[in-house]
Amino acid sequence: MREEFWKTKRLEEMSRNEWERLCDGCGRCCLHKLRDEDSDEITFTNVACRLLDTASCRCGDYAHRRLRVPDCEQLTPTSVREIDWLPPSCAYRRLAEGKDLLWWHPLVSGRAETVHEAGVSVRGRSVGERVAGPLEHHIVTWPSQIPRQIPRRRTAIKETT
Repeated sequence: MREEFWKTKRLEEMSRNEWERLCDGCGRCCLHKLRDEDSDEITFTNVACRLLDTASCRCGDYAHRRLRVPDCEQLTPTSVREIDWLPPSCAYRRLAEGKDLLWWHPLVSGRAETVHEAGVSVRGRSVGERVAGPLEHHIVTWPSQIPRQIPRRRTAIKETT
């Protein structure tokens, strides 16, 4: 039986290892966002940070990301409660809001690939910032939405005569 630490501990009580395991590896937080100066509204793009490996959906230099990308946000129990652009599927945001992890999260499913199979990750849906051009050309809505549950595969039943 898996230890479901996210159900028994507050974010502030988690070890560093537990905190890091909360990341489902979707890469949505690593997409560039635009904020309207007048309305403060956030618009999402499909343009990935230059450090994001868009195949694995993991940071290519996680240990040094904040040195290489100074505006990379350090997620903490306090910051996840204040940041308004974390996707609604984000485990950090969900737990901060008192919600449970979703079925595709690797801690729930037991498999890292379910986040990709469920269509939650940026895999195949993002473009690197070095080739993207103007961010305004890459506005999308999907990072701000929770994907509908994918249908389970059905096995064909052959009729016998």
